[in-house]
Amino acid sequence: MSHADPRPTFYLTTPIYYANARPHVGSAYTTLVADTVARFKRMQGYDVAFLTGTDEHGENIARAAAKVGISPKELVDRNSAIFRALWDELGIGYTHFIRTTSSDHLRAVRRLLLRARDAGHVYKSFYQGRYCVHDNLYVTDSSEPADCPLCGRPAELVSEENYFFKLSAFQDRLMKLYEEQPDFIRPPFRRNEILRWVESGLRDISVSRKTVKWGLPWPDDPEHVIYVWYDALTSYLSGIGYGDDELQWEKYWPAQLHLIGKEIIRFHCVYWPAFLMAAEEPLPKCIFAHGWLLFEQQKMSKSKGNVAYPEPIARTVGADALRYYLLREVSFGQDGNFSHDALLTRYNSDLANGLGNLANRTLSMIERYCAGEIPAASPQATGEPEKALAGAVAGTIRTAIEQYEDLSFSRALEAIWSAVAQVDGYLTSQRPWTLAEDPAQRARLETVLYHAAESIRIIVALAHPSLPEATAKIWGQMGQFSRLGELRLDQLSWGGLRPGTKIGELAAVFPRVEKSEVLEKIAIMEEEILKPKQTPAAAPSGTPAAAPAPAAAAPAKPGKIGIDDFLKVEMRVGQVKSAEKVVGADKLLKVMVDIGDEMRQIVAGIATVYSPEQLVGRKVIVVCNLEPRKLRGVESNGMIVAASAAPDGQPTLAGFLEDVPVGARLK
Repeated sequence: MSHADPRPTFYLTTPIYYANARPHVGSAYTTLVADTVARFKRMQGYDVAFLTGTDEHGENIARAAAKVGISPKELVDRNSAIFRALWDELGIGYTHFIRTTSSDHLRAVRRLLLRARDAGHVYKSFYQGRYCVHDNLYVTDSSEPADCPLCGRPAELVSEENYFFKLSAFQDRLMKLYEEQPDFIRPPFRRNEILRWVESGLRDISVSRKTVKWGLPWPDDPEHVIYVWYDALTSYLSGIGYGDDELQWEKYWPAQLHLIGKEIIRFHCVYWPAFLMAAEEPLPKCIFAHGWLLFEQQKMSKSKGNVAYPEPIARTVGADALRYYLLREVSFGQDGNFSHDALLTRYNSDLANGLGNLANRTLSMIERYCAGEIPAASPQATGEPEKALAGAVAGTIRTAIEQYEDLSFSRALEAIWSAVAQVDGYLTSQRPWTLAEDPAQRARLETVLYHAAESIRIIVALAHPSLPEATAKIWGQMGQFSRLGELRLDQLSWGGLRPGTKIGELAAVFPRVEKSEVLEKIAIMEEEILKPKQTPAAAPSGTPAAAPAPAAAAPAKPGKIGIDDFLKVEMRVGQVKSAEKVVGADKLLKVMVDIGDEMRQIVAGIATVYSPEQLVGRKVIVVCNLEPRKLRGVESNGMIVAASAAPDGQPTLAGFLEDVPVGARLK
């Protein structure tokens, strides 16, 4: 016998995106935010429904299809599939995807519209005015030339018989809604915009078009199609079963949160609640209108040529890097600037050198000093530094949850990364690598490593809604087999890491990148995305067309490599922190080397020339981007550079005459 799900429900939506072109970073922004909210609410114990989808009707769709010589249906089928593929690539965990060309959506739109009509809120009249086909906005009821207030393009003159919705009849009810539910529109300054606009007076709006053919047919009057915003907004109902699966609809509606861009605030905060009032359906709880992502100081727009795409970023530095940058860099609700350069700076500083390095070096020390098992903290060896760290991390739990609740993602991540810095500082001050050299300090060593690892466990849990892929990897490396996304954040507290847990296989989650190389890769990928897909007309049927020959690079001379190959080798200055002989191998030493942003374990064949005591404190040159390998069963992550010019072929370590900082890169 089945039982009803006892969890509270939380239903949130993204805008229903126009399917006239492929999505860019601006489209991905809202969707990544929604995914973060959905993951956070699940970690609070909610049964979450998360809707996104594609808006597939309207004159702009028909014109875009005609421009490329295909039918509107072919265009929206292709572009809707691109949206879904991108959301999958970015790890978007939506539960519902609605297409406005689906039959169940048509039934829902007709139901909502007919309920309004039967209640006397729809009538037929003559319309003449200016209409923007790009934003599906009635700009003015005058025939005088006018520009669209959203996109700035000249609005087109439309003159035809239409059906009208009595928007003017809902002015008082809307003002009462805004007054009694101040959080219905967020942030507050957006609410003030809508208040001023509604106070100035509402006029009835046309809700059908006769000249447009690509749309949902009007009930009982097929010469008309339904106004595209009446169509698109109803997606929030049809996507969860309105008029089709009443049990599901009643379970999740009303929505707790509609996430939208500020350019469509009027449709969502004025038209949408009025449409629902007219049909006597419940209203959503909150509509949050965020700002634009600006690229080259303008809103991203394919027509303006200032568009950045998500795929190249995800394929070079990972989807989590894009998520982190957008959530951390932009104060949600405000406009924000997008920059590939700034994204990569954040990646290296906060992810590679921050969380990634902290997790890697802590777990590496546990592997090395504690046989790969989480140590236990000794009460006798626990002092004020540990109490201060535990208290600070506990405070981070409260702060991060509060900021997530407020949709203040930047502040939530700021608090979490403040904890990352605190753990880094704790390790630097307590120096576990030095404690490991003294058997009498064993309890103290294990206490320090436990406190660092437990802090990382909590940090990883708090960061999971924002960085789902990377945090899940670190979670597994910590030997945690539970699903991180099912952990309850409201039950998160200090002391949950069980001593004796065997850690997993270690690998860098955020390997440091060379900015110039990644920027070049991204530029090449974006060119490929923008390149028109054309089949050369000259190729005979059944014969593959020859690809244009790329510009030939100067061939490398025999026995030499090109500069591009040399630049692939990453060499850095490291400082040896500890060294010991590998059991059963006369020539091998296991060396721990600090390379600036992390500690590396390297196996080097120099034991016949250098004793461990001679190496500690010495600066060496390390090749950092070699694939890990095992020598006599010991993993080596890099290579120490040495010469073999002596007559007997014995190695001589490379070094410097001048003092060079640890971590400096050789060029």
